[in-house]
Amino acid sequence: MNLRVFFKTLFVNVNGMAFNEPKPADKKVQDLLKKSGEIPRHVAIIMDGNGRWAEEKRRPRTFGHREGVHSVRDIVEVSGQIGIKYLTLYTFSTENWRRPKAEVAILMRLLIKSLRDETDKLHENNVRLTAVGDMSSMPPQVLNELKEAIEKTRNNKLMTLVLALSYSGRWDILNAVKNISSDYKSGKTSLSGINEKMFSEYLVTSGIPDPDLLIRTGGDFRISNFLLWESAYTEFYFDKTYWPEFRREQLYEAIKEFQRRERRFGMTTKQVQTKKKA
Repeated sequence: MNLRVFFKTLFVNVNGMAFNEPKPADKKVQDLLKKSGEIPRHVAIIMDGNGRWAEEKRRPRTFGHREGVHSVRDIVEVSGQIGIKYLTLYTFSTENWRRPKAEVAILMRLLIKSLRDETDKLHENNVRLTAVGDMSSMPPQVLNELKEAIEKTRNNKLMTLVLALSYSGRWDILNAVKNISSDYKSGKTSLSGINEKMFSEYLVTSGIPDPDLLIRTGGDFRISNFLLWESAYTEFYFDKTYWPEFRREQLYEAIKEFQRRERRFGMTTKQVQTKKKA
C-alpha cells in the first residue's frame, strides 16, 4: 500500500470520526456481535489487492492505492467502535526495500511529513501509536519523527495502532536468536532459562498480545512473512475481497467466523467447555 496515502488518510480519519458513536443500524450489528461471542482483542491485517483491483478495472495501480485508503479509514473506525484493543496493519515489509531507490526515498519523505502533521490528532483521540520492524533500516529523519510520535502517544489507552514497518517475521526471529546468544555468552541468561515466554520478550512485538485474528484480503492464502512466531495459535481468515472493497461489513463477517470457531489450544472440546464454565 502507498505509504503516503496510508498515513495521510489514516491520521485524518482518526482526528475526524474514527471513534464516534456508530449509526443506529451499524450499532445494532455491533451490539449483536458483542453479545454473540468474543471480540478479538488483537486483529492483524495484511492489506492486499490494491493493484490487482485497479488493473481489473483498467485503471493505474495508483488508483487502487487511493481507493484502498477508504478501507483503512473504515476499518480503523470500526475497530475503535467495536472494542478491538490492538490493530496491526502490515504497512511496509523488508521486501519493499527492493523497490526502486527513488520511489523508496519519496515514500520516506512523505512519511516524515505525515508524522509531523498528524501525531497530535492521534494523541487527541487517545490512540497509542507504535511500530514494529527493523527501525535501523529507516532514514534518520524518519526514525526521529517516528520516535517522537510514539513517545507522545505512549500513555494513551483507547486502542493501540501498530504499524508493521520495515518488518519481517523471519528477520525478527533471527534477531531474537542473535540477542539471546549474545546474552548467553555474557552470562545474562542460561540455556535452562530459554523458553517460549522468554523468547517472545526478545521479539520486537514484546508487550503486544499475539493476534487472535489475522485477516488477509485479496484472495491469496499465505501470510507473507508476517507475525510468524506470534501467529502460532491465531485464527486465519482469508477474504477474496480486494482491499479497496474491504469495509466494516467484511470485518463483521470475519469476526462472526472467528466467533464460530473453537479455539482449543491443544485441549479437547470437553476441556475447553469445562474451562469456560469455571
